[in-house]
Amino acid sequence: MKVIILHKKILFSVFLLCLLFSCLLFVCSKPFSFAFELTTNSVVEESLKEKIATLTKTEEKVAYLTFDDGPTLKATAKILDILKEENVKSTFFVVGKHVQEHPELVKRAYEEGHYIANHGYHHNNKKLYQSPESFISEVKNTDIEIGKAIGIENYCSHVFRFPNGYMSSNYKTKKKEAVKLLLDMNYTYVDWNCLNNDSIKKYSHSQLLNNLKKSSKNKGTLVVLMHDTSDVNDTPSILKDSIYYLKEQGYEFKNFYDLF
Repeated sequence: MKVIILHKKILFSVFLLCLLFSCLLFVCSKPFSFAFELTTNSVVEESLKEKIATLTKTEEKVAYLTFDDGPTLKATAKILDILKEENVKSTFFVVGKHVQEHPELVKRAYEEGHYIANHGYHHNNKKLYQSPESFISEVKNTDIEIGKAIGIENYCSHVFRFPNGYMSSNYKTKKKEAVKLLLDMNYTYVDWNCLNNDSIKKYSHSQLLNNLKKSSKNKGTLVVLMHDTSDVNDTPSILKDSIYYLKEQGYEFKNFYDLF
């Protein structure tokens, strides 16, 4: 009788272990997801908008890597591979027409924990600022394409980046009007305070890294601008060294989910 009881205890223990292991496999196999919070129905508090607006004025050594103008077949997957290898989460400011062309890249970025933000549909200032209706359409249509790619109905990233940045003097009056439109759409916007100039002209590997070092010098929180296009420079080739450098300088990496 004792032998039978012992066998039952062992079988029960094995059953519990198998059940626990199955649960762990199920949880680990599910894709990373935060976008259930990011819809047209979710509300961004004024305090959060203010936090994003003053992000680069804080002394905390945090680096937000941001990649503009993608997704592209040339660079996005390579960048995602490196970010995964280094366990760094970033923010992608995507262009709507490219999301439509390569939704699988946006889905991968999203499922690997990266924030998908809005950079307009065409990356064409003439179209973007043609009228208030045109600006709203550019933003909303980009959200629609992102939502299709990641399987989230009514997706809204709530974070916009102006093509060429809000700080650029081009279309300054139009941008001021656009900020009001963004507020009405429950959006905020963000520029950057650190970059490697990978979209300006052709640089060597060391020059790109030096550009990053110079623009990050003596700064607290960094919003780092790079591009996942590789149309001017091969950004993936410098990414790993850029991450290593910022780590050496004591920076912690975060993305915009951490702000929400």
